[in-house]
Amino acid sequence: MPEFLTDVHALRAKARRDITDGPVTDAYGADLPRVIEMLNTALATEVVCTLRYRQHHFMAKGMNSEPVAQEFLEHSNEEQQHADLLAARIVQLGGTPELDPNGLVGRAHSEYIPSRDLTQMIEENLVAERIAITSYTEMIGWIGSGDPTTRRVLEQILAREEEHADDMLTFLEADH
Repeated sequence: MPEFLTDVHALRAKARRDITDGPVTDAYGADLPRVIEMLNTALATEVVCTLRYRQHHFMAKGMNSEPVAQEFLEHSNEEQQHADLLAARIVQLGGTPELDPNGLVGRAHSEYIPSRDLTQMIEENLVAERIAITSYTEMIGWIGSGDPTTRRVLEQILAREEEHADDMLTFLEADH
């Protein structure tokens, strides 16, 4: 096992000297501007998903639509929680969450596709979840061990997106 590499006195002095850098220290091993850009892309994706699920919640009509509509609402709320996690991490890293509505759809990986047809809603949400799963998996692979905190945030969100995809697939299979 390697020895502790930093002299404790030097560590303390550096922490005091660079105090305004907050949580980002020399030990941070990722490309900080790219991480913030990546997180803003993920943030845009989550906001778009929040809005699509919310629209689908209100528009879901027809036989047996109530449990699906409730699931859409639950997913919308969870996507908003993901957006909040991402925005908080961006700020923690010294960035600014980009929430200007004019740029959200252009930065998002998923699409905002409103619908009146319940099956189409389920399909569109499943497609969006599959996009999110692939995107988060790639982000996690890219970040590696360079930023363990961001990696954990992304892994937490990825796990929920996989659950969302499974929920949508269950509804889709029940519909066919």
